[in-house]
Amino acid sequence: MAEVLVYVDHVDGAVRKPTLELLTLARRIGEPVAVHLGAGADTAAATLAEYGAVKVLTADAAEFADYLVVPKVDALEAAYHAVSPAAVLVPSSAEGKEIAARLAVRIGSGIITDAVDLEAGDEGPVATQSVFAASYSTKSRVTKGTPVITVKPNSAAPEAAPAAGAVEQLAVSFGEKSTGTKVVSRTARESTGRPELTEAAIVVSGGRGVNGAENFAIVEALADSLGAAVGASRAAVDAGWYPHTNQVGQTGKSVSPQLYIAAGISGAIQHRAGMQTSKTIVAINKDAEAPIFDLVDYGVVGNLFEVVPQLTEEVKSRKG
Repeated sequence: MAEVLVYVDHVDGAVRKPTLELLTLARRIGEPVAVHLGAGADTAAATLAEYGAVKVLTADAAEFADYLVVPKVDALEAAYHAVSPAAVLVPSSAEGKEIAARLAVRIGSGIITDAVDLEAGDEGPVATQSVFAASYSTKSRVTKGTPVITVKPNSAAPEAAPAAGAVEQLAVSFGEKSTGTKVVSRTARESTGRPELTEAAIVVSGGRGVNGAENFAIVEALADSLGAAVGASRAAVDAGWYPHTNQVGQTGKSVSPQLYIAAGISGAIQHRAGMQTSKTIVAINKDAEAPIFDLVDYGVVGNLFEVVPQLTEEVKSRKG
């Protein structure tokens, strides 16, 4: 069976969930070969093997941390030439998409971004994408070269499938351009204790109807009761009620959780584009004609200041 390269997204060897999803999808089209760059390979190898990696190619160099994406592209290109894979899978983050695009240019291959599903086809992997503000789904495949595909988080449930996970060193030669952009400082992001927005299984978002930064506390309380991430519409972000890093929508982040709860969000097309692929959508809005209700699985017509606290208390009582 052909091998499939999987780029590992990790923090010092702690493998992030989107990579486990990629390993699960990779097994549909071949044998996963994980590419781990930077520190922590010894920690990551066991997890990668547990989720199906037959091999783990590792490389550690200061360039991966000290410079932007080009050194990682150099390494992934080296892995490509070492393995001759049937496909290359990369998490669909901002950095992941840049790495994938640069790699596709280097190896003369087609690229598919933001896939939400992957299956084997007679002429190569077939990717499903959600397009035109999530109004349509398309199936497509790369017709030139080795497919390079980025996959959105929460597109598949990670499934363990223990494999050998043999660790091998990857020889990497860095090109001239790899040190063109240096990282000069880093600032740790303040932790909220909540899951990462794009990777969360549950997201609770607030919009214009929240009517003030101080009122986002009730949205956060519901999110915390569910172990969810907190999102916000563009209207709420533009009003300064919540950070831009939490914006869901066409000009913010795209999410695809198992459950999406929209509180006080009208449902403009720009917002829908960022959350329409959520598996189950619940809306709370006092306007029965709000466009969001055309999209939802469950809708509550009511005042969010009454409904959301009651929902939070009900969740807490059931968990208790």
